[in-house]
Amino acid sequence: VIDWTAMSHRNDVSAGILAFRRKRGLELLLAHPGGPYWRHKDAGAWSIPKGAVESGNLLACAKREFNEETGLTAAGDFIPLKPIRQKSGKTVHAFALEGDFDLSDFASNEFEMEWPPRSGKRQSFPEVDRIAYFKLATARRKILPAQRPFIEELVQRLHGEPPS
Repeated sequence: VIDWTAMSHRNDVSAGILAFRRKRGLELLLAHPGGPYWRHKDAGAWSIPKGAVESGNLLACAKREFNEETGLTAAGDFIPLKPIRQKSGKTVHAFALEGDFDLSDFASNEFEMEWPPRSGKRQSFPEVDRIAYFKLATARRKILPAQRPFIEELVQRLHGEPPS
């Protein structure tokens, strides 16, 4: 269990993995954040599985976070994507990976927070409450707008076009 309130601030650099498969056309694996604030949010709320960079090795951090947030192991040929900067100021580095993961193995680590607010009670919530593969058009709607460039760059690369 990660206690974010005990930390002075979160790291400003994250790394994650954008997994994809070509089952019935291109499908992208996205994660829905857990916890009460995200419970009823859907469009524009999903993310690539990612987390704080704790060492200089971005790919190692991305693989660790993918495993912690999904329970799945990422292995294979990784495609580095251009980093993006989110509204929060956080820089996110991503690696694309082709893989048809068995989502029945999904499991996420947890975080702890005071809930309900100002109640003095602490509760644990999964960092990610669900993952799913989405067809391209749906993934574009569901992903956080700041992370949409990861999808666009991957599509360009898969179609043999240089990223813009």
